[in-house]
Amino acid sequence: MDIFKLFFDHDLRLDKLAKRNANKTKKGDDSTIEDFMKPDPTYSKFYITGTDLNEERFGINVLSKSNEIIDNLNSTFKNHQLISTTNKSFDSIKAGLQTLHIGEALVISNNNKLPDIDLATLTIDEETKVGHKKDEIRSVIESGAYLLYKEPAHHGFDLHLFSEQNIYPHLFETFKSLVDNEFRFFSINNKRMRSERHFYFETWTLDNPPHGAEEVFPETVL
Repeated sequence: MDIFKLFFDHDLRLDKLAKRNANKTKKGDDSTIEDFMKPDPTYSKFYITGTDLNEERFGINVLSKSNEIIDNLNSTFKNHQLISTTNKSFDSIKAGLQTLHIGEALVISNNNKLPDIDLATLTIDEETKVGHKKDEIRSVIESGAYLLYKEPAHHGFDLHLFSEQNIYPHLFETFKSLVDNEFRFFSINNKRMRSERHFYFETWTLDNPPHGAEEVFPETVL
C-alpha cells in the first residue's frame, strides 16, 4: 500500500521570509493609516512526500503512481515557463525532475518575469537547507513565480513547493483523483506536526492519525 502525503502551511507572513536580523523594518512615525490597514502579504508552502508501506521505503519516487503524481502536478502549471537553478529550460515538471539533482529547483512562471537573482544561489545541500535561502525564495515568489525543490528523501526525493498564491484547492483536487484502495492520500496541516514521529505517522498509527492529518477519499470535498 502507498501512502501519499500533502503537507501544507497557509498564510505565512512574507516579511518573515528573510534572514534573521536582515534589514528589519517597522511601521513608524512616517506610516499612514492606509499602511496600518493593509493586510500583511502572505505565502504558502507545500511538502509532497510518500511511503511505500509494503517495502518500508520513503520518497515520492518509490510510489507506484509517482509518474501520475508528477503529471497531475504538472497540470496545475499549464502554459508556465520552467527554468531550473542551473538555468536550463524544460517543457514539463517531469522532464525537469529527471534532470535535476537533489537540492536543485525549478522556477515556474506564467508571466515570463523571473526574479532578478542568480538562480544558482537557490540550490541547497546537506549543509544549506531551504531555511538558509529565505531571501532568495522570497525574491522568486514575489516575482509571481513558484519554486519547486527536489529535496532528499530516505530512498529518493520529495518535493517542496513555495507559492505566494494559495493553490491548495488545485493540489487537493488533482491529487484526490489518484485515490484508490492501494493509494491513500492524507492532507496534513504542517503546523500540527510537532516531531519526526508525527511526520512518519503512517508507520505506527495509520488507523488513528495525529490531529491535523486528514485522509482524503474520492467523495471528500473542501
